[in-house]
Amino acid sequence: MTTEYADHLRALPDDALGALLRVRPDLITPVPTDVTVLAARAQTRVSVARTLDTLDRFTLEILDALRLTREPDTRTTSLAAVVAMACAPAGGPEPARVAEAVGRLRARSLVYGPDDTLTLIPTVDEVCSPYLAGLGRPAADLATAGDSDGAVAALMADPAKLRRTLLSAPPEARAVLDRLAEGPPVGTSTNRSEPVTWLLEHHLLVATGDDAVELPRELGLLLRRDAGPLGQLHPLPPEPAGQPRPELFADRAGAGQAMNAVRHTEDLLEALHEEPAPVLRGGGLGVLPLRRLARAAGIAEPLAALLLEAAMAAGLLGELELGSETVFLPAAGYDLWRGTPLAQRWAVLAGAWLAMPRQPGLTGGRDEKDRPLTVLSPQLERAGMPAARRAVLAALAELAPGSAPSADELLERLRWQAPRRLRGRAELHREALTEAAELGVTGSGALTGYGRQLLEVGHGDPDADPLGRRPEAELPPEQTPLVLALAALLPPPVDHVLVQADLTVVVPGPPEPALGAELDLVAEHESGGGASVYRVTSASLRRALDAGYAGTDLHALFQRRSKTPVPQALTYLIDDVARTHGGLRTGGAQAYLRSDDEGLVSAVLADRRLSALQLRRLAPTVLVTPFSSGRLLAALRDAGYAPVPEDASGAAVLTKPKSRRAAPRAALEPQPDPLEAPGLTEPRLLGIIEEIRRGDARARAARRAPAEVRAAAGHPMSSLTAVQAHSQALAVLQQAVRDKAKVWVGYVDAHGANASRLVRPVSLGAGYLRAEDDRTQTLHTFALHRITAAAPAD
Repeated sequence: MTTEYADHLRALPDDALGALLRVRPDLITPVPTDVTVLAARAQTRVSVARTLDTLDRFTLEILDALRLTREPDTRTTSLAAVVAMACAPAGGPEPARVAEAVGRLRARSLVYGPDDTLTLIPTVDEVCSPYLAGLGRPAADLATAGDSDGAVAALMADPAKLRRTLLSAPPEARAVLDRLAEGPPVGTSTNRSEPVTWLLEHHLLVATGDDAVELPRELGLLLRRDAGPLGQLHPLPPEPAGQPRPELFADRAGAGQAMNAVRHTEDLLEALHEEPAPVLRGGGLGVLPLRRLARAAGIAEPLAALLLEAAMAAGLLGELELGSETVFLPAAGYDLWRGTPLAQRWAVLAGAWLAMPRQPGLTGGRDEKDRPLTVLSPQLERAGMPAARRAVLAALAELAPGSAPSADELLERLRWQAPRRLRGRAELHREALTEAAELGVTGSGALTGYGRQLLEVGHGDPDADPLGRRPEAELPPEQTPLVLALAALLPPPVDHVLVQADLTVVVPGPPEPALGAELDLVAEHESGGGASVYRVTSASLRRALDAGYAGTDLHALFQRRSKTPVPQALTYLIDDVARTHGGLRTGGAQAYLRSDDEGLVSAVLADRRLSALQLRRLAPTVLVTPFSSGRLLAALRDAGYAPVPEDASGAAVLTKPKSRRAAPRAALEPQPDPLEAPGLTEPRLLGIIEEIRRGDARARAARRAPAEVRAAAGHPMSSLTAVQAHSQALAVLQQAVRDKAKVWVGYVDAHGANASRLVRPVSLGAGYLRAEDDRTQTLHTFALHRITAAAPAD
């Protein structure tokens, strides 16, 4: 069989062989040395199972038809027989669809040969279920399972008696037969019920175990006479019941959710910046810190887990050692990410989500050892999640724009597209659909237009980057199709605010990065949404003054940014805070405190809250303490004063506080689906095919080598015999150099394998033979100590 199959592959033209390698990429990892190796690899159980996992339900049903129509002696069938079986019942599929399904099996080399003698590779029977099309095994095969006396086989061989027995079956027994005939043909019956007992006694069922029974194939075919031998076929994928809505409806709903996802991610990371969360001993974030972060962002814990996982995958979140513990903190790339446009920020987040091999939905559960599963922990690693997310988005992309199927409808479609692959993985796909809705990849249940762009990123372009980055010759990140598609749906960034009389600042839309940075410094964030709300406080103004702003700068800032008149209360608050700011100065005498306001110095000295500093007066306007200036500065600020440090010259030192950041992390890139063809360029594919063809030619040439060359290469020799053979080979090679004649050379290659080659020697010396390969016309160098034999070509 292997030789016949190898001859079939060898006879394929290059385009057909290239198509095979594209749909079965595992065959070229590593590149096979010749066609014989390729044929052997294509028939392995693992390779065939991987290929079957990519086939749709109808193609697998036609595969069962091929197996059912095979002749017992030749093990072959014909396309006509398959079409006749599949199209036999009324309302069956069109013959053209059956032929297309057979063509898909041929393209994967699971079936080969002309239409009148189609042959399946034997491994298909080993990998697939023995119950073809939901039918049981033939009665002859059940003799070893439970029909030891051959009574069932004898009944099945007598059609008239079989029909009479079937007609005499009680209604309850007939109902059991009908259920088993629909498939699967096996069942269990504890304490053998009366109908099952009757069927066993009349040899219509076979007991294959203590409680297991099986319906013979012959009886199943008889019961399916109206539906056809294959039962109900499914040539087309199921379509959702509802009518699609305009795609713009989904785009707008998804864009609003995308904006919320970015905002909530920022809230989570800012909360971690304010109060870093410790890393658990086994890795991950604890339950209580997750609850605190979710409360700070105003979202549910499952959504917080999803966004934290996506932020970690995008390189926005990392771990940092602080003293004796390791904590989660925003990574170094977070500040750069936060300064980019909103659509670009979402592209980074969504691209990382699509690529991350993590399952955030497991957070809060327990593993097989009853250990809690926490967010960001290694226990949430699931290699199949990227493929599940892509499968869900691809299934939505195949529907009409605006189609919003339910989760059950989408799973049915996925189950049709790859039934073997979806087995036991339905929850992964359900979770992927939920995550897509939370992130705004889908809107109102339908795939958005920019979601289609996200799915296409990285496909067919080996240089594409899932996070919007491109090579220098390509588009900048903010001009990629994905970012532009989403940016067109988002409200334009605003560069102004509305200041209210109660000192709240309303931002009527997503703020520009520069405006957002200014508001974070001069005000406290209170709420988000379509319009963010900030509040100006004395503490926020002191923070701005500490960062280098002057009172006049703050007045100018609000005058420039506010579309409403600046309230008088805000003007007075800025003046009050600016007047007292810097009124006290600290320095290092371990340390000193001075002020031009003698009354203010006296108030500090008399303040009992500062008694721990052990302040004492050196002059009417100078106090000193035995503690450091940093502790003095912090204590004064905690007590409600507004001191500023100064250097040795007496100049005020104004600095913006530094943000602690974790080490930068590389963002995840989408990994190709192992069951899909990798991004092979046409030149690379043609090179692989040429390499296989050359290896096949070398193998054929090695089989044509003279007997003495093959014997020397394939059998061990004594040291004396090896020396004699080597001397004879040198003599033959020397003569061939003089005569410029072709010779067969047997040698041991670099991998220790024996090989032979027909060459034309060019020179012999310094321990090496230089010769021209007769087939490839290329020059090779052979080490003389590796040559085992040589013989003239004639």
